[in-house]
Amino acid sequence: MFIHLDFRPIRKALLPSVSQTPPIKLISQTRPNPPCLMASFTPPPSPPSLLSPAATLSRRSLLLLSSSSLSLPPQPPIDTTITDRIFMDFSLCPTFFRPERDSLCTDSTPLGRLVIGLYGHQVPITVSNFKSMITSSTYKNTLVHKIFPGQYFLAGRQGRRETKGEVHPPLEFLARNTETVESKAFMLRHSRAGVVSLCLSENDDEEEIKLDPDYRNVEFLITTGPGPCPQLDSKNIVFGVVLEGLDIVTAIASIPTYKPSERIQQYNDLAGFLGDKRAQQARTIWNRPLKTVYISDCGEFKVTKPSLSPTLP
Repeated sequence: MFIHLDFRPIRKALLPSVSQTPPIKLISQTRPNPPCLMASFTPPPSPPSLLSPAATLSRRSLLLLSSSSLSLPPQPPIDTTITDRIFMDFSLCPTFFRPERDSLCTDSTPLGRLVIGLYGHQVPITVSNFKSMITSSTYKNTLVHKIFPGQYFLAGRQGRRETKGEVHPPLEFLARNTETVESKAFMLRHSRAGVVSLCLSENDDEEEIKLDPDYRNVEFLITTGPGPCPQLDSKNIVFGVVLEGLDIVTAIASIPTYKPSERIQQYNDLAGFLGDKRAQQARTIWNRPLKTVYISDCGEFKVTKPSLSPTLP
C-alpha cells in the first residue's frame, strides 16, 4: 500500500513567487554640485575647426610663407670706387731666365706701362697690402712667371731669399689678410680682360713658405681676355682693374710658353696618381714664358678725389 503526499501547497506558502518580489531600487551616489559653483563655471570656447575657411591656407600662401622664412640676408652692396691708382712697367728679354744661373736681363726691351685702379672700399686690406708692395718697390725686377693663353698671367711669386726674380715681401708693412674668409671679398667677377685679383686658388708659392706663420700672400693675376674667366670667380679676390695699357696685357699674353706634349702630360698624371712628388715639381715649369717678362718699375699715383671709372667690369 502506497501513500502519496503532496508538498506543493506547503512550498508555495514558504517561498514567494518571482512576480511578487519587489523591484530593487538603485541609489545614486553622485552629489549635486553646489549652486555657487554651477553659477560661476563657464565652459572654454572650442577651438576653430582646421577645415574652416578662416584656418585653411591656399597653396600660394604656403609657398609665400616658406619662401619668406627661407630668405637669405641681403648681400652688402658692391663698391667699385677707384680709391688708388698705381703703375707697373713691364719689360721683355729675348731669352729664358733661369734664376739659379743667370742674373736679371740687362739688354731688355720695354713693353709699356699698366695703370691699375684699386677698389679700396670693397677690399681695403688687400688693397693696402698691394700698395705697400708697390710703394716699397718689392715687385720691381720680379717675373711674370706663368702665362695661360686666353685666360690670365701670374706675377709676384714668393721664393727663397737667394732666388732671383721672385718676391720677398716686407712683413713689417703687410697686415694679415682676413678678407680671404669674408664673402664680401669674393663678390666681384673676372668678367673681362684687365681684371686684377689676389691669387688664392691659383697660388703657386713654395709650400715651405706657405707653412711659415708669418706668411703673407702677395701673388696676383691679371686676366688677358678676350673672354671672361668664370673658373676664377669666388676663388680669388678681385681688387682692381687695368685702366690703361690693355694692349700691354695682350702683348704679354701672346708670348709663347712651355707646353709639354700629350704623352708627357699623361705620364705626369699617372705619376701624380701614384703619389710621386716629382710630378708636382715637374708641373711648375708648365706655362712658363719662353722669354723673360718682368716688372721693371712700379709706383703710385696720388688720387686727389676717388671716382668711378667708366671702364670698370
